[in-house]
Amino acid sequence: MSDNKATRQDFDSRTLTQERVRIKRPNMYKIVILNDDYTPREFVVWVLIRVFYKTEQESLRIMLDAHTSGKSMIGVYTHDVARTKILQVDKLAEQNGHPLKCVVEVEQGEES
Repeated sequence: MSDNKATRQDFDSRTLTQERVRIKRPNMYKIVILNDDYTPREFVVWVLIRVFYKTEQESLRIMLDAHTSGKSMIGVYTHDVARTKILQVDKLAEQNGHPLKCVVEVEQGEES
């Protein structure tokens, strides 16, 4: 019984510290649509609605922004989601004979 008491006293007299762990959020990826002079505007809007689940109004804004400035950001996604969406756009563009392209840009993770 004295062993238990000694152990309890040793435990009670120790100072416990807890380290604060900084967690780095995973990198996120911006998908940017590029303007070209051949893909019809209607097709671009359709792709934005179908692949990225944008509303018609959002799709029109993104398409017009790309048309006037050369490119427009569609959204920010995890790596796997961004890759999948790029592949979907490439496949739809190829199937419909359009040169539509989207690219991925890394947006660094933040510490919290």
